[in-house]
Amino acid sequence: MRYRTEAINRDGGDGTAAVPDGLTVTVSSPLNPDRDPAGTNPEQLLALAWATCLNATAQAVVARRVQTAVRVEVELHDAAAGTGYEFHVDAFLSVQDADAAETERVLAAAHARCPVSKLIGGAATVTVHAEQFAETVSAGR
Repeated sequence: MRYRTEAINRDGGDGTAAVPDGLTVTVSSPLNPDRDPAGTNPEQLLALAWATCLNATAQAVVARRVQTAVRVEVELHDAAAGTGYEFHVDAFLSVQDADAAETERVLAAAHARCPVSKLIGGAATVTVHAEQFAETVSAGR
């Protein structure tokens, strides 16, 4: 084992979640009409986790020779037949000064190596995409 952590949530979708002896995060469900706008939610945390992991892996693939960027979009949908909810997740990877073929190569290599990709990559509602590099990445494109 190289690293281990844990997180504890005793409040559900609204309250706090914490890493013992570390970070405490205010959580607020996007489905709660009275939600705390300063809070975060599982959709945002999943997007942050995968964007960080996939981009760190892409940087290893390109040996830090060029800049890479990853943008992850997470949507919450109703699941089929009233079985609750499901995430639809798209990751978009770009490589500075790379053509489409090179970006696809880096994406494939990073997606195959990234631990978060390995965890969620087989889900039918998870997709990866190569896109053209932009100097600035903004929310919502």
